[in-house]
Amino acid sequence: MRSPEWQKSSYSAANNECVEVRTVAGAIELRESDEGHTILRTTPTTLAALLHGLKAGEFDHHA
Repeated sequence: MRSPEWQKSSYSAANNECVEVRTVAGAIELRESDEGHTILRTTPTTLAALLHGLKAGEFDHHA
């Protein structure tokens, strides 16, 4: 069975410095394009909560 294709943002253009995403067996996998061997696996619910927190500025004090 072939693995699902990695997708990257259209904002990345030809630049190879981006986060790529794919779904596998109901989970979400993320990786940085230049560190393809390191994969973060999470659930859709957890990723949605993270994205919501990022958009709401909950982590801005870490910058």
